[in-house]
Amino acid sequence: MSGERLNEIALQDQRVKVIHLRRNYGQTAAMVAGVDFASGEIIIPMDGDLQNDPMDIQRLLDKIDEGFDVVSGWRKDRKDNPVKRNFLSKVANWLISNISGVPLHDYGCSLKAYRRDVIKDVRLYGEMHRFIPIYANWMGARLAEIPVTHYPRQFGVSKYGMNRIIKVILDLFVVEFLHRYSTKPIYVFGGFAILNICLGLFAFIFMIYLKFSGIADFVQTPLPLTVIFTFLISILSLLMGLLAELLIRTYYESQSKTIYSVKRTKNI
Repeated sequence: MSGERLNEIALQDQRVKVIHLRRNYGQTAAMVAGVDFASGEIIIPMDGDLQNDPMDIQRLLDKIDEGFDVVSGWRKDRKDNPVKRNFLSKVANWLISNISGVPLHDYGCSLKAYRRDVIKDVRLYGEMHRFIPIYANWMGARLAEIPVTHYPRQFGVSKYGMNRIIKVILDLFVVEFLHRYSTKPIYVFGGFAILNICLGLFAFIFMIYLKFSGIADFVQTPLPLTVIFTFLISILSLLMGLLAELLIRTYYESQSKTIYSVKRTKNI
């Protein structure tokens, strides 16, 4: 639907809010903008390609009323290309579910219902809009999934392909990394430093063995350089880990951010 048509609808109905971005920033940025400007307690994004049925919105809301924080649509009877879209989508969903530990049949379905307090603080980049249920699960939200209607594409051309799968996998590794180490980066850099120290010690011991067994002198092998480089890398890794820890603390303290999420309180 064109921006002009949306403006016409907004003039006729003040409940319709339209946000015009300066350029096409992609689906994730558009969804984040919608969430930022939304005022309701329940937020339901939906693609504008007419493949979803608005009648399913009430079913999502009914599931939310059962006490769930996120309800994800599942295009169980998907009307897309069986190879280019359906098969690749199943592969992507299988990878995401197994790596994240959050089993959903259809991460790519945009038709989802979120409680505002779950989604409002989620910052997304790249193709990460499909990972919102993962973020929500890590925050302790209750997730549900229901089948939704799906129609064949009538307008536009799908850009889904192997390149999208690759982007999704890379984004997934970023999400998993941030989840595990965003508040404790020293574990990553420190672990890498310890690994290099172990390699350096092994190279040093082997170098001494070769020397005193008469097999090879120090200058006859690259082991001395290996020892030096591994220990230097270890020191640099530790320094980077300490710097990352300092940056993390500065980030949280300067913006008064917490490392937890509150669902509700009583007598506070």
